[in-house]
Amino acid sequence: MSTREVGEGKFSIKKFFVYVVLVGGSLVSLFPFYYMFIMATRLNREINSVPPPFTPGTNLVENFQKVTDNIDFFGAMWNSLFVSASITFGTLFLCSLAGYAFAKLEFKGKNIFFGLILVTMMVPPQLGLIPQYYIITELNWLNDFRAIIVPGLINAFGIFWMRQYINEGVPYEIVEAAKIDGCSNFRIYWNVVVPMILPAFATLGIIVFMHVWNDFLWPLVVLRDPAVHTLQVALRALNDSRQMDYGMIMSGTFWATVPLIFVFLMFNRLFIQSLSEGAVK
Repeated sequence: MSTREVGEGKFSIKKFFVYVVLVGGSLVSLFPFYYMFIMATRLNREINSVPPPFTPGTNLVENFQKVTDNIDFFGAMWNSLFVSASITFGTLFLCSLAGYAFAKLEFKGKNIFFGLILVTMMVPPQLGLIPQYYIITELNWLNDFRAIIVPGLINAFGIFWMRQYINEGVPYEIVEAAKIDGCSNFRIYWNVVVPMILPAFATLGIIVFMHVWNDFLWPLVVLRDPAVHTLQVALRALNDSRQMDYGMIMSGTFWATVPLIFVFLMFNRLFIQSLSEGAVK
């Protein structure tokens, strides 16, 4: 057997173990979601049985029917989708615009302003809950989606992420060439920079959408009318009964997670496609 064949054999064995580890890690990561689905298809007495069930039951529809009987599930899902999409698109536009300014434009105090933005990342958001609530009250935005959308349109991490990506991924030569052609700063951003930072958009979009979709504390504080409840706030009402119906609760949680997974897969596909196109170019 030649050295090359031995090397190929070793490489194949190493590759096999890598795949085994990756598949095992994937199964461990997916197990909580799978077991949540199992509980969503079972009755309370089946969930509390020993040993617990690990195969799907026959009560998925019945448990979800209980969810819709107790809360306006689809109305709350639409509210969450509207709020999450609005904040995500707003954050992508404003943070990328600010990131472009900090990365490619020169103005007085740029480093100081950027440093102050980074400092805000070290402040826990809970500390701003009371003053932020006071501002929302003065603006008369209680029970209004603006109370969630406007404060969430921009964040320090988004600016930092976009600034770093644009600084490394967009060459100065391309920006200077666009300026020589007579492009304004906004046109350079829109026509030159944006097509080159699609992977950054996809990554930041995933992070922001998931964060807003799963946010519970701030919507609970400012959205008191059940008609404007987001999905996470509406699901809280399922815990108000005297006897905990775990099948009903897990059914609501499972179906609340499905759109999130769908959006994640859509952004992930765009991310991979953008990387492939960039490699070909």
